Amino acid sequence: MRTAKIRRKTKETDVSIALEIDGTGSSKIATGIGFLDHMLELFVKHGMFNLDLMCKGDLNVDDHHTTEDAAIALGQAFDKALGDKSGISRYGHAYVPMDESLARCVVDLSGRAALVFHAEFNRKKVGDLSTEMIRHFFQSFADNVKANIHIEILYGSNTHHKIEAMFKAFARALRLACEKDSRAKGIPSTKGKL
Repeated sequence: MRTAKIRRKTKETDVSIALEIDGTGSSKIATGIGFLDHMLELFVKHGMFNLDLMCKGDLNVDDHHTTEDAAIALGQAFDKALGDKSGISRYGHAYVPMDESLARCVVDLSGRAALVFHAEFNRKKVGDLSTEMIRHFFQSFADNVKANIHIEILYGSNTHHKIEAMFKAFARALRLACEKDSRAKGIPSTKGKL
């Protein structure tokens, strides 16, 4: 079973995660940031992962540390659960609409961190989450899972819809990249290591 438990405790946050990659889409999420919880719940549902994620952060300061550290720990959990990545598909992509908005996400579990992010938001916040933290969430995740993530909004107008489409596309792309390929033998790289 591809599972991982992560505990990340700093002076700013205390994050605990239990992840199962080959799950059913069940989640128990509590970060103290309602919109972030919503995005993580739908990420889990559409990725068919199982995730318990609890974070107590310094929300009296702002939403930065909680969002960042949740993404760091989540990336670490996926990295740990994937192990040496033997037999995985490695690549995944998805287009996902959310009403008038359309997002595209492409993932390569390459062992190298890179983020390409193209999205503009016309609101500074959705609920209690700053929209500037969306890019930072994906960067923190990419850095810690060590993956290439290319994610963008192709078009749209509603900020909530744009962000939701991005998280759903990310979920579907990551799900495909993590899937086992029955024909694959060993590490999916000519280098023999990811």
